[in-house]
Order: sequence, then structure tokens, then C-alpha cells
Amino acid sequence: MAKHNKWSKVKRLKAVTDARKGKVFSRIARDLTMAAKAGGGDPDGNARLRTLMLKARDANMPADNVDRAIKKGTGELPGVVFEEVTYEGYGPGGVAFVVQVTTDNKTRAAKDVRSAFARHGGNLAQSGAVAFQFLHAGQFLIALDQIAEDALMEAALEAGADDVLTSDEGYEVRCGIHAFDKVALALEKKGVKPASAEIAYIPTTTVPLKDAAHGEAIEALHESLEENDDVQAVFSNEESE
Repeated sequence: MAKHNKWSKVKRLKAVTDARKGKVFSRIARDLTMAAKAGGGDPDGNARLRTLMLKARDANMPADNVDRAIKKGTGELPGVVFEEVTYEGYGPGGVAFVVQVTTDNKTRAAKDVRSAFARHGGNLAQSGAVAFQFLHAGQFLIALDQIAEDALMEAALEAGADDVLTSDEGYEVRCGIHAFDKVALALEKKGVKPASAEIAYIPTTTVPLKDAAHGEAIEALHESLEENDDVQAVFSNEESE
């Protein structure tokens, strides 16, 4: 049976990174600002900020951009006031979507997200209409050559992770949101560099793709949403081979 391919998002976002670095830098900067605002600007005491700084480095984001984003979060530099908003909706064929947005204008963001769904055969839904089909949790995707399975399980579970799943594509570590920072730090101490580390919406139920055209329609909606500068992350529950 086909399953939701959690690694497909990593591959898609890598392509987005390669094609549109400016937008990727903007998204990372917003994440850095929000992380610094929530937990302070010292990466030694803010594991989420430290994880984002590593992400920025991997994307070759200039150090000055990183520093400015952090200082905006701590209030050392003036900046736009951002708000985090989560939208839920349905794509073609009933595929559920959760869209995370960081914006300085919620009215504009809502209009843009609604328009993207409408253009691609979907619709924006009310809060709670979709989220129940996902597990909201910390998720780390790690390549198999990063660490041995036994060592990963020991480090992750000791740090508070709930599960370590292994597939042909790599490891998936899941944890409660409250344990994310501790697990991130434990992986860092082991020298593990995740392909993805985020608070994710992980599908608990999936919707099969009817045919190639259905898959292309879902991909088009993903791309439309991800092109929006306000959109930080997009999660969906279609099945993939």
C-alpha cells in the first residue's frame, strides 16, 4: 500500500532552495526572529534557535542576515512585528493541508492562501476541520549514513523522543513539542545533521492519489502556497509511492 512520503517534502524544498534562495533566506530569517523572540538570542540556551542557525548556514545564508534576524527578535533592532497563523484546507480530491504562515498582515495572508486553494481546485476550511488528521509533533529526518540505528535510538529516546522509525530512505525521530529542543541538542552532541528538523504536522490518515493528474494538481497547490513569502511550511496527507 502506498504511504505518505515524509521525505518528498525535503526533496521538494531543496529544489525550492536551489531555485529561489532569496525567498528561502526570508523564511529562515522570520523563523530566526520568532525563535529569538520566544527563547532569547543566545543559541547556547535556545536549542531551536541553534537548529535554525545551522539551517541558515546550510543554505549559505549570510551571517549578517542571521545576526539581524536574531536581533529583531530580541528587540535590539527595530523590525516588522510578525504573527504566526495556521490555516487549514482541502486540496483536490479531499487531500488535507495545513499551512503555517508568519506574516505582518493577517488579512493579506488569509486572502493569498484562500486564493491559492481556489486556483488549484481546493478550499480553505475552518480551524479544526483538518488538523485532527495530523499529529502535531517534533520531527527529525536523518540520513542513514549519519549514525547507526542503535546509537540513534539510545540518544533520541534518552532525550525524550517518543519513537524512532527506520525506512530505506532514512530515520524519522518523533517527539512531543516540549521535547524538541532536548532532542535537537542530543542529536547535535552526537554529530548528527538532520535533513529536516521541525515542529511538523505528520499525517495520521492519508488520501490516495487517483491518478497522475491528481498528483500534479496537488503538487501545483504545494508550489503555489510555497511561493508565497508569508508561508513558512506546508503539510499535506496525500499518499505517495
